Amino acid sequence: MEDSKVVLLDLWASSFAMRVKVALAEKGIKYESKEQNLFNKSQELVEANPIHKKIPVLIHDGKSICESLVILQYIDEVWPDKSPLLPSDPYRRSQARFWADYIDKNLYITGTRVWTGKGEDQEAAKKELIELLKTLEGELGDKHLFGGDTIGFVDVALVPFTSWFHTYETWGNFSIEAECPKLIEWAKRCLEKESVAHSLPHPHKIYEYSFELKKKLGVE
Repeated sequence: MEDSKVVLLDLWASSFAMRVKVALAEKGIKYESKEQNLFNKSQELVEANPIHKKIPVLIHDGKSICESLVILQYIDEVWPDKSPLLPSDPYRRSQARFWADYIDKNLYITGTRVWTGKGEDQEAAKKELIELLKTLEGELGDKHLFGGDTIGFVDVALVPFTSWFHTYETWGNFSIEAECPKLIEWAKRCLEKESVAHSLPHPHKIYEYSFELKKKLGVE
């Protein structure tokens, strides 16, 4: 499959865009990254994703694919020969999709409430975040990775958010590692993979960015 015309409309700090970077790295696909300003959206982004006007957008041979989990599945189907993300077994594949959807519906919203919130809402968000991370830790169990011995769909869906953990912890004044040690060990194992290590920014860089983002969002 020709991969020379692959473009990613990107934002370096976006966990959703990081997912796509990890998947492309796992597959060994070269691509052009085009950094976007979400506070001044480019015409290219608006045209590539006219419904949501959000990143990430994968443009492959001039065709746009939107929404990060949809993009991951597209990548897995177009380039199936290396590092399959989804299991071949239909049941296991359905479970991987379930947990990725669970992450999508809960983690970003709850994590954002932790680092932008104050008072009772922040405390409630911290409790919810720990509960959902413990749920994910339970699903991980004794497995090396969510995908088993190799990185899989759920690993790719979840690991980018770990680059935000330091920001959640610092603004929320709590420790994820103290509550979910197995999940942190899993994150460290993921970071041993070049595809992950090269696709995720340093957590301290994310934390520094959070100050700028708070100002822009008016939540100082």
